Amino acid sequence: MEIFAASYVVPMGSPAIEGGAIAVADGRVVAVDTLAKLRSAYGCTVTDFPGCAIMPGLVNAHTHLELTHFPSWKLRKGIDYSPRTYVDWVIQVIKVKRGLTRDELELSIKEGIRIALESGTTAVGDILTDRNLVSCHERGGLGGRLYFEAIGHDEGRCSSLLKEISHALEIFPFGRLKPGLSPHAPHTLSSRFMAEVTDLAGSRALPTMVHLAESREETTFLHDSSGRIGELLYPFAGWDAHIPPPLRTTPTAYLDSLGVLRQDTAVVHCVHVTPDDVNILKRRGVAAILCPRSNDRLVVGKAPTALLKKSGIPLALGTDSLASNDSLSLWDEMRFLRQEFPAVFTPTEILEMVTTGAARAIRREDELGSLAAGKMADFLVVRPGNGVPLLELPEALIERSELLEVFVSGKQLS
Repeated sequence: MEIFAASYVVPMGSPAIEGGAIAVADGRVVAVDTLAKLRSAYGCTVTDFPGCAIMPGLVNAHTHLELTHFPSWKLRKGIDYSPRTYVDWVIQVIKVKRGLTRDELELSIKEGIRIALESGTTAVGDILTDRNLVSCHERGGLGGRLYFEAIGHDEGRCSSLLKEISHALEIFPFGRLKPGLSPHAPHTLSSRFMAEVTDLAGSRALPTMVHLAESREETTFLHDSSGRIGELLYPFAGWDAHIPPPLRTTPTAYLDSLGVLRQDTAVVHCVHVTPDDVNILKRRGVAAILCPRSNDRLVVGKAPTALLKKSGIPLALGTDSLASNDSLSLWDEMRFLRQEFPAVFTPTEILEMVTTGAARAIRREDELGSLAAGKMADFLVVRPGNGVPLLELPEALIERSELLEVFVSGKQLS
């Protein structure tokens, strides 16, 4: 056993402790209290970080680490243009991904893992398109959940993909990561395939993650089958024959009609949700993951954060990928959220969105997101600045802190 002490311990699941410490053994937190009490109770080696704060490792609730090398791929392939619309960007992503080798994807994921850990992210909700790349994560050190992505309209291809996903679940190497399923978005799966993926998740008690109402194009397409998704994306993807008749609904109501929205579902983006949509999300008990920098980069709008918060929707933050963001840093994401919505969230609430809230969104709150007895000993040592009062600590952590050390399962990363 070892004790780690600092001027402050910020457990996130309980009040901050001045002169605090955590006791760690076998990769787990044994106790959280003042240094004096833990030293008296355990009498073991103490590693002290004066002038610093110990806090939980950050949880990036939504990302695509396999796209970490996207910026260099598009340069190499000569596809480095600036998309004019959301649909143009999706088509660019498809073009860039076509023809990538497994080695290229492996290197991209490994780089994403390295970048995440170096910035203090110790767990992720990562979307994985190629199930064969699980081994990259198995050896990478991150915790959290890997969501196997499902996309498609062709009945034969969807049937094969469902079998591939089922097999991947059967051989999943449980460790710091657990599996989940991600039926990509309302407009990228047939209604039948969406229901089948949801049923598979239910039969295995797995959580799901769905991109929802990210763009105006999506809401338009779900309402009357018009716009650039039907005119450009479907033909480009070879889905011409699968354009549905006008559904006269919203993406949220559509998913709800298929039974997709459940208590273990996380919906991502929620930029174009209506008050009625938010009521549906509230009734179903889903969590919403905001990716404000990605939304800004793709010029799709801003999520109605005040409405989501007022309605009591559990909220989390994600960076999305480097295909639509400048970094994988949750510190950057927190600062941007605070800048964009200064009157909506307190600093403590923002910190919760990358710790306890994010862990809940990916259904790993039993082991991640806070420092408490029995949880994984994933924690950070940060220097918030000199003489920061306890009440001002949350703001200092977001705006001015310096990340000094990252610990995963109680082991300091080199």
